[in-house]
Amino acid sequence: MKWLLIIFGILSNVFASVLIKVAMMPPRKIPSLKDPWSLITNIPLWSGLFLYGMAFVLYAAALRFFPLHVAHPVLTSGAIAGVALLSVVMFRETLTLMTIAGILLIIAGVVMISVSHQ
Repeated sequence: MKWLLIIFGILSNVFASVLIKVAMMPPRKIPSLKDPWSLITNIPLWSGLFLYGMAFVLYAAALRFFPLHVAHPVLTSGAIAGVALLSVVMFRETLTLMTIAGILLIIAGVVMISVSHQ
């Protein structure tokens, strides 16, 4: 159960980031006070904000079960890896070998932190 909080927190954060990217892509306009309708009708933006809120609530709930030095790195690194993967799949962004190595090193470090906690 406690790991589900972290998993859903990571997923909420990842999909929030992707939705914010979608919200800023054409044909949508970057929301501004000069054009409030573009802000009000930007569903991906509002969905992303909602999911960021959910990620925060799930993170706060996870802190009841995990020490801060475990929960924060796991959620953050999971989000980094998830966003990197989805950016390739959804937006055809490229990952360099150096980026992939960096993500793997981050994940390896977080795994070591998590295992040492148990």
